[in-house]
Amino acid sequence: MISVITGASAGIGAAAAVELARRGQQVVLVGRDPAKTARTADRVKAVSGTLPDTFTCDYTSLEDVRRLGAELLSRYGRIDVLINNAGVMTTDRTLTRDGHETMIQVNHLAPFLLTSLLLDRVTGRVITTSSRAGKTGRLDPADLNRDRRRWSGWLQYGDSKQANALFTVELARRLSGTGVSATCFHPGVIKTEFAARTFMMWMVKNIPGMGQTAEQGASTMVHLATHPDGAAHPGRYFAASAPAAVPRGMSDPALARSLWDASAAAVAVPTGA
Repeated sequence: MISVITGASAGIGAAAAVELARRGQQVVLVGRDPAKTARTADRVKAVSGTLPDTFTCDYTSLEDVRRLGAELLSRYGRIDVLINNAGVMTTDRTLTRDGHETMIQVNHLAPFLLTSLLLDRVTGRVITTSSRAGKTGRLDPADLNRDRRRWSGWLQYGDSKQANALFTVELARRLSGTGVSATCFHPGVIKTEFAARTFMMWMVKNIPGMGQTAEQGASTMVHLATHPDGAAHPGRYFAASAPAAVPRGMSDPALARSLWDASAAAVAVPTGA
């Protein structure tokens, strides 16, 4: 089993990589920080005896995502599991060099592009890290950057996580009958450096009982990569390793198709069927 994991330099991505390697999978690590990704690689080697392949990618650059896609295609004849886990949360409104708001690009458009580039090579599962924050999303495919709506970091983060769920819905529809499944999940509220500058995450890290470990947060990711559930519930959102109900805004097929078309236009790939 070859599993490509983005956002593998720290947090739940690193924890999942170690656990999947412990279970015998060949993990491929993708991270933004080479030094941190190398440390995860050392942890993987400690449990598997083999140093995994590592790649770096900056999701604020779609050109870099395309380079990553080309490198992965040239290296692997198949990818059994693609785990879209890289993400960011910031309260500052910034645009990437591609002109997209940072969170919508890093959390949604970049993994959308990478998945599109690799999809013909994926033989088993596509897993995307969403969040219960998606339940607060009010996504408008015609205004992904929130140029015409009230800006808030948490509102935009919710939109990007709603986008992860809708991407999964439409991807599952497109993959129907191919033997490849798509799911997404909420990892929980984790004590990591994610969104470290926000007051909420300060509380999670410093108030006893508020947050989970990275290993606990990675458990649903590992479950979807290894358990029959990961193939049996295409298009579904999981929490605590089980399918979970979501608002209509995270499961609406029409909104999911509209988002897909807008995303394809934003990253310049064909919309497909």
